[in-house]
Amino acid sequence: MAITADYYPEANIKQIKILGSRIIIELQNLAETPDITAKLKQKLNDVYPEHKVSVIFVEEKKANLSTDAIEKWQIDGVKKIIGVASGKGGVGKSTTAVNLALALSNLGKKVALVDADIYGPSVPTMLGYEGEPLYSIDGKYFAPFESYGIESTSVGALIDRDTPLIWRGAKACGAIEQLMTETQWNNIDVMVIDMPPGTGDIQITLSQRVDFAGIVIVSTPQDIALIDAVKGVNMFEKIGTPILGIVENMSYFICPHCGERSDIFGHNGAKETAERMGEVFLGEIPLEMAIRTASDNGTPIVAVEPDSPHAKAYEEIAHKIIQRIG
Repeated sequence: MAITADYYPEANIKQIKILGSRIIIELQNLAETPDITAKLKQKLNDVYPEHKVSVIFVEEKKANLSTDAIEKWQIDGVKKIIGVASGKGGVGKSTTAVNLALALSNLGKKVALVDADIYGPSVPTMLGYEGEPLYSIDGKYFAPFESYGIESTSVGALIDRDTPLIWRGAKACGAIEQLMTETQWNNIDVMVIDMPPGTGDIQITLSQRVDFAGIVIVSTPQDIALIDAVKGVNMFEKIGTPILGIVENMSYFICPHCGERSDIFGHNGAKETAERMGEVFLGEIPLEMAIRTASDNGTPIVAVEPDSPHAKAYEEIAHKIIQRIG
């Protein structure tokens, strides 16, 4: 039985989502009585006894998120730009961004990677130039770092490793703009931006100021991560930024000793969420020690083990992205 917004006409339902073992009901009217809410929850509990039902109230806020009248940043030397985003931190977004950039390069594209994750810029570590400062070519433009055949830059190159970036949105966005527009990019086919996690001011500004070909959403299979991934998809759609698809990271674990598969965080949650939302499921990446150690050592798995099954998984996703952006 499908659940739609008109499932219970007595309640002013805005949206109903099924995320794993949870049913989340969004009621638009803050004046809904507890009686109606209780009856709605009971009705769904009777039909779906194995699910936990949650009811939240959503107040409609009229906000102009249109990008039509906002001037885009001028990023010379770059043909197409994609973002790698997540609804929350800790899902492996930056590792995915780095390995997707390298996979795109392996597929013949000239690639640049911008680390715009001001909360945890990890690209310098993963690409092996941690501690190296930015330098100017001519007093006007920065030179990009070059690693494993791709160009990159990072907000992490602006500060010491242990120094937190305590910046408000405007200052953070100004630094990101400077890195993107004042770096001398060299005929880049695809620029990958590792975006901060979440759905805040910086993500909105980037979406409005950058001419994205699309956004890749990274999530783990667990319900709590998928809830935030859905918020990310909805935010980008409201702004008018296309979604390229959803990647399920840490999808499963293969025991190196016995070969048994374990779905530590659940399985297929991202795929099912993509299907329900009408988005493309780009693929799954396993929870694998080799991916983690390679990233920590500044030797990403796609660069140093290009024929490994893990690298091939990233390449399959990169191939789907190329098909989508043209």
